[in-house]
Amino acid sequence: MSELNETSPLINGLLSQVPDIDPEETKEWIESLDGLIEDKGGPRARYILLSLLREARLQNVSVPQSLTTPYVNTIGVHQEPYFPGDEVTERQIRRWIRWNAAVLVTRAQRPGVKVGGHISSYASVATLYEVGFNHFFRGKNHPGGGDHVFFQGHCAPGNYARAFLEGRLTEDDLDGFRQEVSHDHGIPSYPHPRQMPEFWEYPTVSMGLGPAEAIYQAWFDKYLHERGIKDTSQQHTWAFLGDGEMDEPESRGMLQLAAQQGLDNLTFVVNCNLQRLDGPVRGNGKIMQELEAFFRGAGWNVIKVVWGREWDVLLNADKDRALVNLMNETLDGDYQSFRANDGAFIRENFFNRDPRTKAMVKDWTDEQIWALKRGGHDYRKVYSAYKAAMDHTGQPTVILAHTVKGYALGTHFAGRNSTHQMKKLAIDDLKALRDRLQIPITDEQLEADPYLPPYYKPEPNDPALQYMIERREALGGFLPSRPRQDGELPMPADKIFNSFKAGSGKMEVATTMAFVKMLKDMIKDKGMGKHIVPIIPDEARTFGLDAIFPTAKIFNTHGQNYTPVDASMMLSYRESKQGQILHTGINEAGSASAFQVAGTSYATHGVPMIPVYIFYSMFGFQRTADQFWAAGDQLCRGFIIGATAGRTTLAGEGTQHMDGHSPIIAGTNTAVVQYDPAYAYEIAYIVKDGLNRMYGPDQSRDRNVMYYLTVYNEPIHQPAEPENVDVDGILKGIYQVAGNGEQNQVDLLASGVGVPWAVKARELLAKDWGINAGVWSVTSWHELRRDGLAADKHNLLHPEEEAQTAYLTQKLQGQSGNFVATSDYDHLVQDQIRKWVPGNYSVLGADGFGFSDTRPAARRHFFIDAESMVVAALSQLAEQGKLDRHVVKEAIDKYDLFNVNAGTSGNDAGEGESD
Repeated sequence: MSELNETSPLINGLLSQVPDIDPEETKEWIESLDGLIEDKGGPRARYILLSLLREARLQNVSVPQSLTTPYVNTIGVHQEPYFPGDEVTERQIRRWIRWNAAVLVTRAQRPGVKVGGHISSYASVATLYEVGFNHFFRGKNHPGGGDHVFFQGHCAPGNYARAFLEGRLTEDDLDGFRQEVSHDHGIPSYPHPRQMPEFWEYPTVSMGLGPAEAIYQAWFDKYLHERGIKDTSQQHTWAFLGDGEMDEPESRGMLQLAAQQGLDNLTFVVNCNLQRLDGPVRGNGKIMQELEAFFRGAGWNVIKVVWGREWDVLLNADKDRALVNLMNETLDGDYQSFRANDGAFIRENFFNRDPRTKAMVKDWTDEQIWALKRGGHDYRKVYSAYKAAMDHTGQPTVILAHTVKGYALGTHFAGRNSTHQMKKLAIDDLKALRDRLQIPITDEQLEADPYLPPYYKPEPNDPALQYMIERREALGGFLPSRPRQDGELPMPADKIFNSFKAGSGKMEVATTMAFVKMLKDMIKDKGMGKHIVPIIPDEARTFGLDAIFPTAKIFNTHGQNYTPVDASMMLSYRESKQGQILHTGINEAGSASAFQVAGTSYATHGVPMIPVYIFYSMFGFQRTADQFWAAGDQLCRGFIIGATAGRTTLAGEGTQHMDGHSPIIAGTNTAVVQYDPAYAYEIAYIVKDGLNRMYGPDQSRDRNVMYYLTVYNEPIHQPAEPENVDVDGILKGIYQVAGNGEQNQVDLLASGVGVPWAVKARELLAKDWGINAGVWSVTSWHELRRDGLAADKHNLLHPEEEAQTAYLTQKLQGQSGNFVATSDYDHLVQDQIRKWVPGNYSVLGADGFGFSDTRPAARRHFFIDAESMVVAALSQLAEQGKLDRHVVKEAIDKYDLFNVNAGTSGNDAGEGESD
C-alpha cells in the first residue's frame, strides 16, 4: 500500500513549497471562508474566491491555477436532483442485461467455436449505459432528431444483450457473436457499421478514434444548424470512453477544438475502472485527477463521479477531512487491489491507515464496508452528473466515472489484471452471478451444458420489460440504430464538367488547380452546392483555395470577432457562423474526423453532405490511414484529394513531404476507389462519376465508397479532350492517348504526372530509334487490379461457366505485346497489374525516401523519366532479339542516363511550400 502523507495539502500541491509565517492569521481566513460557505452557500463563496483571484492577478500576485479538486464527487449529495425513474425496476433490467452479456460471451467459447470476447468491460459500464438509455439518449424518432452515441467498443456484448430484451435480436443472433461468416445470423465482435449497417452507427474499437470523431460530430452538428441545413439544437453527442483509451493521442489531441467552439452539445463519459488491457492505467498515480486537470486545462466542464451513496454518511461525518485526505492520497493501484479482495482487506489497508477514519467504521461489518460502491455504479450519482452535463452551457462536459472492471462478476474477475482476457464464466461463477443478479435459472439448467448457459428473457407482459420498452419509446426509439438512407442529391449542371474539355490552350495548369476550379464551380451550383463541405488542414493557399475564403467563408461557431490583417484585400481571410469551409488547422487527424462525420451525415442526419478533403498528399493515408479505415467501416462517402502528390513533383520539399506510396496504402482499403488522373478532362469525368455513384440516382453500384484522387502541383499543358474519348476506359482505369490504330512495337503505360513523360518517350523512340509506341493513361492501377482479381475469383469458383477476362487484358490484347510502365510512385503501384498484362512488362518506379531537388533531377535519379522509359523499351526489345543489345548501351550514353542533371522531364514552376 502507498504511504499516507499527512502533511501534504489537499489540492494539487499548491502550498507544499510555501512556509506559513502566520498560522493564526491563516486559520482566521479559513474560518472566514467556512463561515461564508455556511451562511451564503458554495456558489457565492466561489464568486468571492474568483473575484479575489482576479484582484490578486491585477496586483501582480502570482497564484498558481488549481486544475484538480479533492477526490470526491463534484456534485454534493445536497445538490443532487430528484431521480425521476423507478430505481428498483431499472436495477432489474440492468441485471438481466448483465446476465445475458456474460452468457453471450461464455457461449461463444463452446467447443468448435471459441472465438473470444470480453466480459469485464461491459460489467464496469452497465450503470453508465442504463442511466442514459432510460433517461437521456434520444433515438432517431425523437422530434429533435436524436442523439449521437459513441459506445465503448469492448462493451458491445451489453448492447447486444439489451437489443435481445428489446426484441431486436434473437438467441440465434446472439449465438452468432463473432461468427459473421460461419453462422447464418452472425454479428460482429465490436461496433462495426459495415458489418451490421442497420444497428451500429459509429466504429469505436480502434481506440482514440471515437473521441476524435465525437468532437467533430458535435462541431458538425453546429455547422449544419448555423448554415440552416438542419435544426440540430436538440441533438447531443455522447462518447463513452475508457480511461486507458485516453492515453491515445487522438483522445486528447483535439479537446481544445471542443472548448474553443463552445460545444455544449458534447459529453464525454470516461469509464475510469483504473485498468487497461494488461494492468492498471496509473498504478502509481490517479488517472481521474490527471484527466480532470487535462480537461479543465483544455477548457472543459469537469464532473467527477467518484463515490456511491453509501459513502455519503461517512463523508458527511468527516468534519476534519481525514477521509477526504485519505481518498486523495490513495493510489489507483491500491484502489484496484481493494476491489479484488474483500471488506476486511479494505478495512485494514484503507480505513485503518488513519485513526480518525478507522474510528468511522469501527461499528461497521466487513460486509458493510464491501458494499461501499464506486460512483459509476450508483444510478442516482450518474443521473445527477448526466443532468448537470445536459444543463451546462458554453462548454463541452466530461464526466469521470469511477468504476470497477469486472463489477458484479465475482472475485475471479473484479479488479484482476487478467480480467480483460477472461472469456467465460466457470460453472461456479455462473451460479454465483445468477444468485447475485437474482436470475430465475436453476442449477440443473446451468449444469446441463456448462458451455451453453441459458439466456434469460422475461415474458412480454413483465412490468420491468414493459418499462424498458416504454422508456425507449418516450425517448425516440431504440439505440444503437442506423436507419438506411440513400442520400440522393440533385446532380450539378453538366456545364461545370464540360468546361474542362477545351484544355488549357497556351497556359500550363496543374491538376490541383484544375480540380480546385471544378470545386469552386460545384460550390456555386444552386442544387448541390450547399451540400459540399470543403475540408482543409491549413494548406488552402498552397492549393489555390484561398480564393473561396471571401465567398464560402470558414466556419466558426463564434463568427469573426477581429479584423483580419488582410481585410482590405479581395481574398481576405473570412470566418463566419455560416461558413462553408471546415478549416481544421494543422491537424490531419482532425480533418479526417471531419471528413468522416460529414461523409456519414446521410445516415446520422438523413442529410447527405459531400466532404471534399484536400490535403498535402504525404500527410493523408501516410498519417491517418486508420481513420480512413474507420470511415470505410462507417460507410462514409466523399472525395479524398491528395494534392501535391508524387515522389518527385513537390519540388524541393524533401523526405517527409515527397509522397510515392500513398496509393499503396489506400489500396488496402476496399472502400476506396482511387484514381491518378493526368489531365483535367479525366478529373471531370471521374468526379462526375463519383457524384453519380455516391449521391446520384444510380444505385446499381455500391454507394458506400470514397473517391481518392491524387493531383499534382506541377503546371503542364492540359490537352483538349480527344474526340470520342474513351470515357469507359477513363473510369475503369486505362485508355489510349497516343498511337491509336498504329502498328506499335511497344506500349507505354503511365499515370498522373507521368503521362507527359510517356508522350515524350514516344517522340524520342520514333525520332531517335525509329520505333513506334502507343501511350496509355492509366487513370487507376488499383481499379484495374480490383477488376482482374474479380475475374480470377469468378473463374476459380465457377469453372463450368464461361471464363471472364480482366478489363486490362481486354484493352491491351492485340497490342504490341511489349509494355513499359512508369509513374511518380513506388514500383509496387505499377507492378500490381502485372498478372493481367498480356505480354512482356517492365516497371519503373520511385522507390525509397524522397529528397529535395529539382523535378528533372529527382526523376532521373529514380529512372522514371522519359529517357528512362526509352531505355526500358529498347532493353525489352533487345531481350527478344529484335534489337542488338549495344543499342541499349548507346541509348544510355546518348541520354547521359546516370547524370541527374541531364534529366528533362518536368519544370520548375508550382513549387511546394509548407510551414
